[in-house]
Amino acid sequence: MADASARKRKRDLDGSSKSKKKQATEPSTVVVSSFQRPQLCPPVLASSPGIRLAKGVQFNPYVKQDASSVKRRSKTPAVSQDLVLHSNTHQTMDYTAREDGISDSQQALKHYVGIYDPETGKLQVVEAKKMVVRGVARAKHASEEAMTAPADYQSFYDLKKDLGQTFGTKKAKKAIESVALNAIAPGKSRDSAPEKLDTAAKAILQEIGGVTATMASREQLQAVVDEAKPVPRPNLEAEAIQDVYDPDEFIGREILAAIPVKDWIDPAKKGEEILCYSRHVAGRVKKIADSGNITKMRLLRYFYFLFTFYTMATPGKQRGTKRIPPRDKLKERMEPAPQVVIEHIRRKFSDGGEMRKFHMDLLITHCCAVACIIDNFEVETSKLREDLRLDQKDMNNYFFEIGAKVRQGASKEKGVKAPHVAKLALPLNFPKLRSVAPKRR
Repeated sequence: MADASARKRKRDLDGSSKSKKKQATEPSTVVVSSFQRPQLCPPVLASSPGIRLAKGVQFNPYVKQDASSVKRRSKTPAVSQDLVLHSNTHQTMDYTAREDGISDSQQALKHYVGIYDPETGKLQVVEAKKMVVRGVARAKHASEEAMTAPADYQSFYDLKKDLGQTFGTKKAKKAIESVALNAIAPGKSRDSAPEKLDTAAKAILQEIGGVTATMASREQLQAVVDEAKPVPRPNLEAEAIQDVYDPDEFIGREILAAIPVKDWIDPAKKGEEILCYSRHVAGRVKKIADSGNITKMRLLRYFYFLFTFYTMATPGKQRGTKRIPPRDKLKERMEPAPQVVIEHIRRKFSDGGEMRKFHMDLLITHCCAVACIIDNFEVETSKLREDLRLDQKDMNNYFFEIGAKVRQGASKEKGVKAPHVAKLALPLNFPKLRSVAPKRR
């Protein structure tokens, strides 16, 4: 094992190498090169107790003139003058800097600001002012209306009227309003000449005119309501009733051409019975087949597809909705309907496999329009109402929505209600937009 003393570093005995670090005991000399007392703008040492000033706050200086210095025509140094700094650049605060908070023992205390140059070692000393910054919330300027005292009541009757409007009964308030409405304006002449409007009345009328100029008219509102109704779109410019509801428009020419009718026409002509679940349809197949009208037979088959689609729907999770069966179930029940016809009915009268109130109303109004076309625009509604499981009032309303009129015929037998007949004729009679009367107070 090596000797421990041999491993120690030996001190340099000659002392030729010195440490490069500066000793803390070495004196540093600073020479005051100049001492200044500013004549115009002295530097300010400011404190702001209780508030925090932003960096961008700008102050405006204000100096109080000394009367003795004016008489002697001598300039007092800025350090000795009464200086006030003020700033109103903040949104809600006013800042003011003063030489306050200085006690009697601190009157002789002076403050200086030194500027030191490390290269030359010189120091410039400038006398400064010690100030304190205070902040005050800026007062809001009140409007002239708020500063104006309310006008006194003209008479005892005005006091009584105001009291009645505040605490009176409904009958008393109504009597006061009636008197006010029927009162003769004091500015109106005896010959009932129109009264000249003041500036306030003209401004009110101008404002009302600007608001009402952009309001929709009653006809425009009625057009918007008709556009949003769940009904087939009618041709309001048609001159013949056959052109009001065109099947090629509200159903589609391709859809009608894809509907098969041969399996109904051939058995019906032979006198065979057609199996269907609609009494309204069953009573018309034989008659249309004998007439040879292929278009009406396609419309009757389309009506039966709509009826089957409507009756297959089951109650949905939400109230007032119905759930549509899957595609395979629809194809099985609506056979021999092509897939394009089934998809057309699904997309038009349901959304996401669900029928809402809008879709059900749209389907029933389509059935009403198709029934009118098949029966030459005059339909006996009893069997149609039973197939769709509707009340007579609801059935009438659906015919009203497509512009038809419903009347009850004369009964041939005692104790038997006369059937209702819906007739579609020009001019169409659509339900009008009702204006609800305001509630009586």
